[in-house]
Amino acid sequence: MALVGMIAGMALGFAGYFGGFGAFVLVAALGAVGFVVGRFLEGDLDRGDFFRTREHRRR
Repeated sequence: MALVGMIAGMALGFAGYFGGFGAFVLVAALGAVGFVVGRFLEGDLDRGDFFRTREHRRR
């Protein structure tokens, strides 16, 4: 996991250095989307984790 974090940090660093702040934000956002999609595909997350109502969370 540390290796994946290092690679992601290096990608963000390169994007920020060569592309500016806009590229940094774009790479960070796409990385977050990829992380969530990967968690869905591995089965660690369910769609219901994001789409539950407040009343359901209180129970």
